[in-house]
Amino acid sequence: MNKKSTKPFIAKHFFTQDLLGGIILIVSTIIAVIWANSGFYDLYHYVWHEVKMGFVLGDINTVTTVGHWINDGLMALFFFTIGLEIKREVIAGGLSTLKKASLPLAAAIGGMVIPALFYVVVNVNNPQNLNGWGVPMATDIAFALGLLAMIGKRVPLGLKIFLTALAVADDLGAVLVIAFFYTQSIDFTELMMGGFFLLVLAGANFLGVRRTVFYGLVGFLGVWMAFVFSGVHATIAGVLIAFTIPARSKITESEYVSKLYRLTRIFDHIEPNTNNLLTKKQLTTITKIDELSEKAHTPLQKLEHALHPVSAFIILPLFALSNAGVRIEGNIMELILSPISIGIIVGLTVGKPLGIAFAAKIIVWMKISRLPEGMNWSHVYGMGFLAGIGFTMSIFISELAFETDMDKQIAKLGIFVASILSAIIGMVILSRSKISKKEP
Repeated sequence: MNKKSTKPFIAKHFFTQDLLGGIILIVSTIIAVIWANSGFYDLYHYVWHEVKMGFVLGDINTVTTVGHWINDGLMALFFFTIGLEIKREVIAGGLSTLKKASLPLAAAIGGMVIPALFYVVVNVNNPQNLNGWGVPMATDIAFALGLLAMIGKRVPLGLKIFLTALAVADDLGAVLVIAFFYTQSIDFTELMMGGFFLLVLAGANFLGVRRTVFYGLVGFLGVWMAFVFSGVHATIAGVLIAFTIPARSKITESEYVSKLYRLTRIFDHIEPNTNNLLTKKQLTTITKIDELSEKAHTPLQKLEHALHPVSAFIILPLFALSNAGVRIEGNIMELILSPISIGIIVGLTVGKPLGIAFAAKIIVWMKISRLPEGMNWSHVYGMGFLAGIGFTMSIFISELAFETDMDKQIAKLGIFVASILSAIIGMVILSRSKISKKEP
């Protein structure tokens, strides 16, 4: 099994998905904006905010609007995927050692703290707006990686890995911000019930339970529903459930290779049928190969691989369709020049790249870490601007941060402007950057 030769294929596969996902996300956003500002706005509002679905089971009533199901249901699945990525990165990725993790973690922290401070400074005389400080902290990894994929080979692989690790750390920060600062009231009985089911999942992992159906049923019926009724945002449940998913294979790689070799040799020596159907012995051998391969899988990676396209091609586009429909009413320049909008624009387009670059410079200067192979500081600056594409995560936080529809609309307009500016500047810088051949 040649691991070296499979890595480029896997990277190419995922970055192709990122490219397509980014394009679909852009198209969904454009459709939402046009739809919301056309004569069909009433239909837009009706579909996402009036049509209801769900079920009633005794005292349990989950009937709510389609938009609410997307934000609390599908986005919980999206955050579950993020949780899987975080766990993988911590176990064996860009966050697995202090040396590897220090640079993206520091950059992520700088890229969260500085934008929040910029927003607060802009809105210091408008205390009613200060709850929006979390909006410019977020990075939309789908958009950022999609744009990186468009640049192609002019971007070193190390930059893609660094941006992914940074975005994963950024997502973890966003999850913590939502959990601690954007949770209104908590029903501790429901929260304890959710905690109990989390312990059940953790115990199952410890005991070697590998059936993803078990984790799905207990996770949904136990953890997710308890969090929904507890007042803690349901997306937090998605991340916590992901942390309980087993990350170990049942057999070692060497065992897999040797047993697979033996089974394929057996299959090769079985006398085949004269027709297209398999013989009983062939079918038995293939079944054993399937069972062996299942043991070689880690449930965590298997789920992440399966859910990545679901998130990119279904969940995020639906979220964009239902949440990005900003209806422009009044003077657009007045809306953009609102303190809320200005704070978000300054936070994402100035605070993000400044915070990321400053934190990265300190870590490298202190010799705690160094830039990944092929990268130079021009790449860091360009990546800092791409990280200023807040979009999905920023819109999600804005829905939690602001109470009035007008403030939410102004925030979304600021996110659009900031994300477009950040994307353009980041793409220009990175397209003109050269891959470094020397150690940075």
